Amino acid sequence: MNAIHIAARAAALSLALVASAFAAPTTYKSDANHTFVRFSYNHQGFSTQESRFNKVSGEVTFDPANKSGSVDISIDTKSVDTGSDAFNEHIQGADFLDTANYGTATFKSTAVKFDGDKPVSVEGNLTLKGVTKPVTLTITTFKSGQNMMKKDAIGADASTKLSRTAFNMGKYAPLVGDEVTLSIAIEAAAP
Repeated sequence: MNAIHIAARAAALSLALVASAFAAPTTYKSDANHTFVRFSYNHQGFSTQESRFNKVSGEVTFDPANKSGSVDISIDTKSVDTGSDAFNEHIQGADFLDTANYGTATFKSTAVKFDGDKPVSVEGNLTLKGVTKPVTLTITTFKSGQNMMKKDAIGADASTKLSRTAFNMGKYAPLVGDEVTLSIAIEAAAP
């Protein structure tokens, strides 16, 4: 083999290795300062009440080349923040979140749907108060790129509607709305 032929093969091999490295899925860890789960519901027809969980952690795997991914989120239910200490305690009681027995809620994806290069929904299982139900999160915004810390990052806003009665939290329904909008705002970066 002549030197040009060897150099051409080496270059081709190098390009193949670089391409496979870029095609590999990336795993991102959630940023605790920019990742929250919020929920809202109708309160006796008077208003829409909005609350959130202050402690959420998660991991997202994103593979744009193969249009696939996964999401795994853990919510500390004791971190519920309604804006009122008295109501935080009430909603952590046995009639609602029952945080004494179920201190963690989780969402684990089973499929990510894409439209072109962007994910548009995530199907998965939500476990809340010991009950697991399938839900589909609709992604309303998504971004992939470098964050302010110059790390590869992704971010998204996603939401779904669920019945609190289906998760054994139906006290006062229908006076207090049974339908809950669950929203997730996540920012995550590669290590």
